[in-house]
Amino acid sequence: MKKSDGVQALKFALFSASAGIIQILASTLLLEVAKLPYWPSYLIALVLSVIWNFTFNRRYTFRSAANVPVAMAKVFGFYLVFTPLSTWLGDMATDAGINEYIVLAVTMLSNFVLEYLFCKFIVYRGQENTREEKPKK
Repeated sequence: MKKSDGVQALKFALFSASAGIIQILASTLLLEVAKLPYWPSYLIALVLSVIWNFTFNRRYTFRSAANVPVAMAKVFGFYLVFTPLSTWLGDMATDAGINEYIVLAVTMLSNFVLEYLFCKFIVYRGQENTREEKPKK
């Protein structure tokens, strides 16, 4: 692993942590205040965190000039698989009596690892560090 890969993984982790905070706060509000069941709370919170994470990781982690709609479509494809599977498994786990926050933590950790690998090797493959920084005035 190159040093730049380590820095990139660290940036991804930090932005993902910030997205995780958004997901946890939104999920908690929806579960505890709005009193929604697990699955709609999870879905709404996940969408908010994905938008945040995609925006910052594209710009700062992968520094990619990749076509935004194409990159977003690839990420959307990832979530077409991940979201129903994680929602179904999470709902099964909570119905079996596992605490919602434990399920959320395991799901978020799985999402972090899988999404990093997907972005690194599929979404931004060959398009990393292609974004030019605008000179500061």
